[in-house]
Amino acid sequence: MKEEQLLNALKPGGIVSGRISIPDERAANLIQPEGRDWQTYRRTTLPTIGVIAILGMLALLAIFFLVRGRVRVEKGFSGRTVLRFPTFDRFVHWTTASCFIVLALSGLNLTFGKTLLEPLIGESAFGSMSALGKLSHNYLAFPFMAGIVAMFLLWAKDNIPGKIDIEWLKAGGGVLKKGVHPPARRFNAGQKGIFWIVVIGGALMSISGWHLLFPGEDIAAVQFQSRIHAVIAMLFIAVMIAHIYIGSLGMEGAFDAMGTGEVDENWAKEHHSLWLEEEKAKAAKAPPGAVAAE
Repeated sequence: MKEEQLLNALKPGGIVSGRISIPDERAANLIQPEGRDWQTYRRTTLPTIGVIAILGMLALLAIFFLVRGRVRVEKGFSGRTVLRFPTFDRFVHWTTASCFIVLALSGLNLTFGKTLLEPLIGESAFGSMSALGKLSHNYLAFPFMAGIVAMFLLWAKDNIPGKIDIEWLKAGGGVLKKGVHPPARRFNAGQKGIFWIVVIGGALMSISGWHLLFPGEDIAAVQFQSRIHAVIAMLFIAVMIAHIYIGSLGMEGAFDAMGTGEVDENWAKEHHSLWLEEEKAKAAKAPPGAVAAE
């Protein structure tokens, strides 16, 4: 009987097994039809999702940059700054971000590396790089998960959606047209969206990744978790590309928030006017000589 005929004769989820003399009964499985579907998904469907999500986001950002250009501080920098993120907040952000970059690159290597990198650097170098990437992916998953939890505890209270966010969205966040500056508190609607994508997406990736790090005996469950993990990862990477763009090239003065922790008052007035008013009110009530806590 030919292989395809044998597989077609199997019941859904059926497995072709042999005889073994070792305790691990799973080693007797010769063919798992669901595994073939999983391999096809990894080789065709997942790369397609990744290309559409990542290249699609890059194309959108390129078009936005060509049409809108960099979002400038319209009144220029005032030279006066206000503390936006203290040291610990920035430590949590950059630790989580650094882990994410390594996780993203090593994960993309599993999907695209053999096709794109191996022909360029050779089989031996690609194998060594992939082995190192796998170790990095496994171990950096833990500080990444801790970072997601810390971000939630630090910033969740300031990321609760409200009526003001609707007005911000109606105004296009003030980035579509020059001279439009919708009011916002510490985080605007766009940042809140990014925050919840990071928290929820990070939680789903952590749960599915945990199943992959510590797989049980149910192979079908592992295959299902790997699909969830990979799809969320591709979408996550696409969103983070947009986040990186806005926080660096896309908006003048935005990087300072997580760079030095302080932002120019004119920048804050244009993008987070209500938050700036709150900070000024706090400073006015502070006793003379008091220094903002880091």
